[in-house]
Amino acid sequence: MQHNIFTSIRSMKIMDGCKGTQVHALKPSAVAADRSGGGGGSAGEKALHNPLDHSKTQTGRTKPASTATPKHDAVSEALLPCGLPVSELLEPSIEPCLKPLDLVETLARVHRRVENCAALEKSEVCLEQCAVFRGLPDPKLFRRSLREARRHAAEVHAKVVLASWLRYERREDELVGSNSMDCCGRNVECPKASLVPGYDHESVFDRCSCSCREIVDDYVVDQGRQCSTSHECDDGGGGGGGDGDDVYFCIGDSEIRCRRFSMAALSRPFETMLCGGFVESGREKINFSLNCVSVQAMMGVEVFSRTKRLSQFPANVIIEMLSFANKFCCEGMKRACDVHLASLVLDMDDAVLLIEYGLEETAHLLVAACLQVFLRELPGSMQHWSVMRLFCSPEGRDRLALAGHASFVLYYFLSQVAMEEEMGSNMTVMLLERLGECAAEGWQKQVAYHHLGFVMLERKEYKEAQNWFEAAVEAGHVYSLVGVARAKYKHGHIYSAYKIINSLIEDYKPVGWMYQERSLYCTGKEKMVDFVSATELDPTLSFPYKYRAVSLLEENKIGAAISEIDKIIGFKVSPDCLELRAWFLIAMKDYEGALRDVRAILTLDPNYMMFYGNMHGGHLVELLRPVAQQWSQADCWMQLYDRWSSVDDIGSLAVVHKMLENDPGKSILRFRQSLLLLR
Repeated sequence: MQHNIFTSIRSMKIMDGCKGTQVHALKPSAVAADRSGGGGGSAGEKALHNPLDHSKTQTGRTKPASTATPKHDAVSEALLPCGLPVSELLEPSIEPCLKPLDLVETLARVHRRVENCAALEKSEVCLEQCAVFRGLPDPKLFRRSLREARRHAAEVHAKVVLASWLRYERREDELVGSNSMDCCGRNVECPKASLVPGYDHESVFDRCSCSCREIVDDYVVDQGRQCSTSHECDDGGGGGGGDGDDVYFCIGDSEIRCRRFSMAALSRPFETMLCGGFVESGREKINFSLNCVSVQAMMGVEVFSRTKRLSQFPANVIIEMLSFANKFCCEGMKRACDVHLASLVLDMDDAVLLIEYGLEETAHLLVAACLQVFLRELPGSMQHWSVMRLFCSPEGRDRLALAGHASFVLYYFLSQVAMEEEMGSNMTVMLLERLGECAAEGWQKQVAYHHLGFVMLERKEYKEAQNWFEAAVEAGHVYSLVGVARAKYKHGHIYSAYKIINSLIEDYKPVGWMYQERSLYCTGKEKMVDFVSATELDPTLSFPYKYRAVSLLEENKIGAAISEIDKIIGFKVSPDCLELRAWFLIAMKDYEGALRDVRAILTLDPNYMMFYGNMHGGHLVELLRPVAQQWSQADCWMQLYDRWSSVDDIGSLAVVHKMLENDPGKSILRFRQSLLLLR
C-alpha cells in the first residue's frame, strides 16, 4: 500500500510544478579565491564570506551569540563549505521547452486545430499541444493531452510509443516488483491492445481483455482452442489430395510433399512457378537445395499453406519461415509469422534477441513489440548498449525507418527521458540529433533545435549552442533568442547579447522573461529597474526575488533578504528558493529553520544537492540535527498538528520527513505527505 501511495505522489511529477535552477552561482574556485583574498575587502564583504563569524564586533565587544559552544563553531564551519552566493554570478535559467510569446493565443490556435482537423490527424495535433503544455507548471495538462494523442492514434507505432510514454509519466518503473509488461487494465496502456492497428477512439479507455484472450491482429484465437486439422500434419505431407496434385520440394536428401495449389496460393511467384509457364509447373520434383531454407522450415511452409497455422512450430523455425516469406513475397505467411513472433516478446531478453530478426526482415509488428519492451523499460533500457546504438546512431534510425518505426514522437519521448537522466550526455545529444532529422513541421523543428541549443549550453559548447538556437529562431521560436544572447554572453560579447534582448523588447509585446534576461546584461540601477518590470509583468518568475535577496545579503541585511525570498516561497514553493532561504537561516544561526527547509527540499527532491552541487541534502540534515531541537515521535505528532492547523505546508512536510525517518513504513504518514504535495 505504501509503495502505491508514494509512487502515486511521484507519478504526479510534483517536481515539474516547482522546477527552478539550483543556486549554484558561485564556483568553488571563486570561493577559494575569495577566501584567500585577505583583508582587502570591505567589512560587508568580510561578513559575507565568513557569515557565521558574528560573535564579535569590530571593536572587540562580545555579542550574546558568543556563548555558543565549540561544537556550534565546528558545525558552523562545516555548514557553509562554499560560502554564500554572490549576486554577480547568479543567472536566470533558460526554459528547455517551447515558450510562446502569447501563450493564450497559442493554446487557442492549437485547440482550434484539434477541434477542426480530421480524425486521423488529431493524434499529431494533440502532440503539438503536449509540447506547449510541457513548459507549464501543471503536469496534469501535459498528461491529459498525451492521453488524447494516444486515444486518436491509429498506427501501431504511435500507439506503442504513446502508451509507453503514459506509463513512464506515471513512474511505474519505480514500483518494486513491477513488470514493464504489466497491464493497467485499460486499453489506453495495454501492451497487447497497442499492437492492434486501427482507429478506435471510443473504446480506448474501456477495460482491456488481454487476460482472457490472445489478440492476433485480425483474428482472436481462444487459448484453449485445438487444431482441428492436426491429423493432417502427422506425416508432413498433404492428405486428401491425389498424387497429381502433389509436388515434392527436394532439399538435400529430403523430400517435402506439398499440395501444388496450396503452395501456389501463397504468392504470385509460387503461382507462376507451379501453375504458370515455368518448367517447374510440369515437374513432380523441384530442387530447393540452393534456396537457403532448411527442411524444418520447408515443412512449416507446407503445413501453413494448408492450415494457415504456426502455433506448433518453435520460434527458430518461424523466423526462418519469415525470411522465406520475404524472399518469395508470401505476404500472408509473412504477416502471420510477424504476428506470432510479436506475441513471443515478453521481456527485455526476448526483445534484444528478436529485434535484429525483425529489422532484417522488416517485420513491422515484431519490431513494434520489441520497441514496446524497450520503451516500457525506460530509463533502465538506456543501459543496454545494443539498444542505445539502435536508437542513437543514424544507421539505427535508418533501419527503424525501413520497418516503419522511426518517427518524431519516438525520438521526442526518448530525448525527454535522456534529458531527465543526464542532460549533457553524448547519448542525449545523439537522440536530439535524430529528433531533428525526424522533424517535419515547424513546431517540431522548434522543439528539436531549441532542445539541442539548451543541451549544448549545458555542455558549455557555446558556439554550437548559438547555432542551434539560431536555427530554432529561424523555425519560428522567438524565445530561442534568449539562448542566442546567452551564448554570446558566455563568449564575452555582453553588449551584443544586450542588443538582442533589447530589440526583442522593442519588436514584441513585452513579457516578464524579456526583462529578466536583459537584467543579466545590465548593471546598477538599470538592472534593478528591469527586475521590477519583470516582477510586475510576471510575478511567478523567481529569479528577480532571488537576486534581490542575495543583494540584500551582500549589504548584510539578512532579515530583509529572508523577507524578500519569502515573497516567492509564499505562493510558489521550489527547492532552489528553499535552499537559498536555508542558506540565509544558517548565516543567522537559525538551525531549526534551516533544518525545516532542507527537509522540505528532500521531500520534493530526495536527490537534491546543496551548495553548488557539492553536498547532498541528506548530509546537511545530519550536520544540522545535533544543533537543532530534538523531538520525540509524540512531539512530532504535536508539531504536525500545529503546523497542519496553521496551514504551514513547508513545516508540515519537514515534520513528516522527520517522522518517516523513524518509521518509514507508516502508511498514514505517506498519505498525509501526499495531501501536502497535492496542494
